[in-house]
Amino acid sequence: MTLIQNRSELLFLYDVKYCNPNGDPLDSNRPRVDENSGKCLVTDVRLKRTVRDYLFNKGYDGKSRLDKGDIFIRDEEGVPVTGDKRSEAYTDKDDFAKKFIDARLFGAVSAPKTDKDKDKEEGDKSTNKADKAKNKPKEKSKIFHYTGPVQFSMGVSLNPVKVNLIKGTGAFTTKETSVQRTFREEHNITYGLIGFHGVINENAAKQVKTTENDIQELTEGLWKGTKDLLTRSKKGHVPRLLVKIDYKEGFYIGDLCERLVMKPKGGYKMDTLEDVSNYELDTSALNAVLTKYYDRIDKCIVLEQDDRLELTHPIVEKK
Repeated sequence: MTLIQNRSELLFLYDVKYCNPNGDPLDSNRPRVDENSGKCLVTDVRLKRTVRDYLFNKGYDGKSRLDKGDIFIRDEEGVPVTGDKRSEAYTDKDDFAKKFIDARLFGAVSAPKTDKDKDKEEGDKSTNKADKAKNKPKEKSKIFHYTGPVQFSMGVSLNPVKVNLIKGTGAFTTKETSVQRTFREEHNITYGLIGFHGVINENAAKQVKTTENDIQELTEGLWKGTKDLLTRSKKGHVPRLLVKIDYKEGFYIGDLCERLVMKPKGGYKMDTLEDVSNYELDTSALNAVLTKYYDRIDKCIVLEQDDRLELTHPIVEKK
């Protein structure tokens, strides 16, 4: 497998329609919205979970295909587990990086319990130091921290969004004798075009031996994983644009999302958009900066573009 050599940037856009892209558990699971701009926010944790779920279902589950490896934060049944329990799946730092694709992409912190923690839990009252040293598990080789080469900024909608309150009833009553069903309230947004900017750091990649194949799996997970968000709260996600730029000599442009502008059409305004057909995406500023630094770009490729997304100009590519 070829280790990645270049610094890269990712520009990923997807839209959401009448759903909740990233509820805030500390605010009754309402969509995260910036108070000043009215724009919807989506954490990088949510995006990474989309990729992890896709890769897990593809076979990175530790059992379906051993050649594919595993996902660190889940066990073989696909559910989260404690760091101590998960530490049983790897032997040391090198095995950790080799086995878990999400560690090679996003980094990870191992979290086995220390000998001191285990002694405390087990109430070890032995006074024989020799017996203690003999019986304690050797966990130091499993305590480490990897900084991942792939880092995403907070996802932000390019448009201010409208938040809706939906009231409904539950399927069950609270008591067998009750006639009235339980009531519930939930929130969603009418429409938002969410933009994520990511950087792939070739220097950090050397520490975890991230390969070109890992990055291909990442970009596939972004696109196809977003299309696979078919739960009740997430149905309505559609990937629209995915661009990858490879640079020379560690350089990168930055602020890619800020170089795109939504231009409403057909009488719509920025705060009344309801669908991808209600606007075109102005790529003038993005193309200008790509042209400016064209000589410092090794490759610039539009990996995916949805046919319903209308651009004012095709994005400048370099293959």
